[in-house]
Amino acid sequence: MSEVFAVRRERLRDRCRAAGSAAALVSRAANVRYLAGAAPAGSVLLLGPAGDELVCPREPADEAGDGRPDEHLRLRMLPTAGGDPVVAAAGLLHPADAPSLAVEEHHLTVARHRAIGSVAPGIQLTDLAGAVEQQRIIKDEEEIASLRIAAEIADQALGELLESILVGRTERHLALELERRLVDHGAEGPAFPTSVATGPNAGLRRHRPSDRRVEEGHFLSVCLGARYHGYRCEIGRTFVIGTSPADWQIELYELVFAAQRAGREALVPGAACRDVDRAARQVLGAAGHGEGLPTATGHGVGLEIDEDPQLTPAAMGKLDARVPVTVEPGVHLPGRGGVRIDDTLVVRPEADGGPELLTITTKELLAL
Repeated sequence: MSEVFAVRRERLRDRCRAAGSAAALVSRAANVRYLAGAAPAGSVLLLGPAGDELVCPREPADEAGDGRPDEHLRLRMLPTAGGDPVVAAAGLLHPADAPSLAVEEHHLTVARHRAIGSVAPGIQLTDLAGAVEQQRIIKDEEEIASLRIAAEIADQALGELLESILVGRTERHLALELERRLVDHGAEGPAFPTSVATGPNAGLRRHRPSDRRVEEGHFLSVCLGARYHGYRCEIGRTFVIGTSPADWQIELYELVFAAQRAGREALVPGAACRDVDRAARQVLGAAGHGEGLPTATGHGVGLEIDEDPQLTPAAMGKLDARVPVTVEPGVHLPGRGGVRIDDTLVVRPEADGGPELLTITTKELLAL
């Protein structure tokens, strides 16, 4: 794996050179992890003329299974507690060797940006912008393997919950149980705060679990994800509790299922991101649910749960092979509840079987 991280860093270095920057300072944790193999708390990565250094406020440790930094990196510990690794890393450069330094302006505070200028007054600061985030979009097969395992863990946790008694339990209790099951099955933790919603809350995106209890006849929507080797997946399902679904519940569920299927089928290399969103959104709009829909049909996943590309009406760009995304349309009816169906998939060419579905829990409307 150390060779993989070295290649990633060299790609970024080439891009910086082409833009006229002799060095780069990476401070966003997910980007540090991507380039260095690990991101100890507070660490930053300096790509400089004299080599690559991981500057840390303390000795790196294997935290929550995240591994240790690439052995080919030079590790530099700050001599005193309370120092800022960003400022310390910038202070290692000399204007004669690195007349310019690319930094992640979108991640740095104004105060940090000024501090860099004060310790390296002879060095011109340029913006690295989203160079690392763009590099992270297309995953290699090892990254996808981690996502696949994360999805398997989430499927296991959700499947076990569906076999338990749900009536009378609170949204908060069920969310905590799901997160415990994720860890029991090998996850480093949840990929994001688990959402459990029932009754009028069902179908709400990113609903924060409350003390509302599960009742018969209501929808129950669940959205969870596992984190494995730093990589995060997402799955969402909706069920009916206790009794056979009512006609309106079946109709609403079939509509959202059709929209989700349309979005999934649009995931082909070369497809415009906005066209994937449109495929799902048109199904819901044609049924009279065009108003109040979420701003996005889906998004990329990886070391963060919400990455590029974004599947929105205004999204620019096209999908590439080996890009993992979610497809998660939903409809919420105020006062009644709603339906959300959410899968993580990897874009694959038709010759390879089309989009690879990572989250495989049934999408049949179950009465639990």
